[in-house]
Amino acid sequence: MQKGIIGKKIGMTQIFDETGKVIPVTVVEAGPCVVVQKKTVENDGYEAVQLGYGDIRAKRVNKPLAGHFKKADVAMKRTLKEFRLDDISALNVGDIVKADTFAEGDIVDVCGTSKGKGYAGTIKRHNNSRIKETHGSGPVHRHAGSMGACSSPSRIFKGKGMPGHLGAERVTIQNLEVVKVDAENNLIAIKGAIPGPKGGTVTICDCVKKA
Repeated sequence: MQKGIIGKKIGMTQIFDETGKVIPVTVVEAGPCVVVQKKTVENDGYEAVQLGYGDIRAKRVNKPLAGHFKKADVAMKRTLKEFRLDDISALNVGDIVKADTFAEGDIVDVCGTSKGKGYAGTIKRHNNSRIKETHGSGPVHRHAGSMGACSSPSRIFKGKGMPGHLGAERVTIQNLEVVKVDAENNLIAIKGAIPGPKGGTVTICDCVKKA
């Protein structure tokens, strides 16, 4: 990983390229982020930088976290994320990371928290099929049905698709293209959709290509 930033999902729109082709994009308010902590191999066993994003009032920060910001001599931030970069020599505590760290054409991975959808059945949660509603199927046409457990094994195997909580989980979308960067307003337009509701916090980093 060479670079990363924290941002806020603004919403979706569309832009036109040079040929007039419509490109659906998600607009992200990326930064400005401040380097709150710099981790080194000597002190921590690995190299990384901790970025802070979004201002927060001092009364909403607990004492340990307030001391963390005071030690770095930076303003208190709402969101803290750690990035394991290949080279952190150019970054120091107090430095500001802005949207122009990315450029048009970059391939990035975006991580965010998906929308919470509450308690859901197996059809919505696991894309199960339903039974027919005619000829005496009764009020169970959307139920999970029998699990097939008789005397053996008399239990449900781990991983079985069951009703339960849907959404509100960490999701990463890989290999998305940066279509446009507005450095003046700290905006990045990313091709396609990214996880999370409008106003949700997302993390953007350059794509980690696997061999």
